[in-house]
Formats: sequence, structure tokens, C-alpha cells
Amino acid sequence: MAFGERKPAKATTAESSLNLIELNAEMNGTLSFKEPVDLRINGQFSGKLDVKGSLTVGARANVEADITGDYVVIAGKVKGNVHATKLLTLMPSAVLLGDIHAPKLNVVEGAVFQGKCHMALNDVPAGDWFTVKELAAYLEIEEGVILELVNNGKIPVVREGQTVKFERAQIDHWAAAGAVK
Repeated sequence: MAFGERKPAKATTAESSLNLIELNAEMNGTLSFKEPVDLRINGQFSGKLDVKGSLTVGARANVEADITGDYVVIAGKVKGNVHATKLLTLMPSAVLLGDIHAPKLNVVEGAVFQGKCHMALNDVPAGDWFTVKELAAYLEIEEGVILELVNNGKIPVVREGQTVKFERAQIDHWAAAGAVK
């Protein structure tokens, strides 16, 4: 089965809330998304890509762009730097000519990568984390409600000892899924 023909597994509630955008043509310019999307490029693109959510570069795609995204999957050709805030996956047919910045990297046998790789657990831009107080202000709800959501496991949270913090991308995705009541 070819990469572009792969059928996705049954979507979860959070995944199904993402807006699917598929580009099968030739485009130039800047694409920037403030809300989480599932962007799939199967044609040619040159310029700049800034994606909240996931970006998939299909096996037949040819992209010349600096890319920023939460989850980035490359199966085609990319010339440019890639900054994945969550995970970068290079499929067997991938050719990436550029530098990588990602906390997690999955390179499948056969992928070609030429550039520098920077991996750090905190490879998320500054300002993308909230304290309980900051998150309460961001979501416009009381701190007590945030703590209740944390205690009930109903909100994405990172625990560091007694401290909790919240990653903006995860919170935005969670909120977009309609979890905020």
C-alpha cells in the first residue's frame, strides 16, 4: 500500500476535531495556522510553513520551506529547516536537506537526511508553558477548576515533583477538542 493511500486508524475525539487541509497543487508563500490543523501536502510548495497540529509531506511532494509544526511526518522531498515541537518522523522515501530541531525523532530505514540535528527535551520555544495561574487567565476560568481538572486527569499536564505545568500546544489542542466547558 502506498503512503498516500494509507487509511488512518479510527480517529479519537481530539483528532477528529482537527481541520483537515490537503494541498495537491503547486503553491508559493507563507502558510501559518493559529488553530490546530492536519495539513497534508502532496504537491509542490515553496515558502514558509507554520503549523499548529500536524503536517504530513506526502511521498510525491516537493517542499522548499522552513517548517514549524507540532507533529511533522516527511515522506517526500524537503529542502529547508524543520522545527517539530513534539515529533519529527522521516519515512523511508523521505529526503530532508536542512537542519532539524525536535525533542523526538523517528527515522525509518531508507530515509535520507543531510544537515544538523538538535534534540533537547525542552526544544519548545520559551513562553509556551503555563503555570496554574497563567492557564486560568488564558482559559478564563478559576484556578480551582484547573486544579480539579488536573486531579481528575481531564487536562494535559506535566508534573515535575510537586509542580505542575501546561504546554500551550497541548492545551490549545485539548481546548479545540471541546474539553473546556
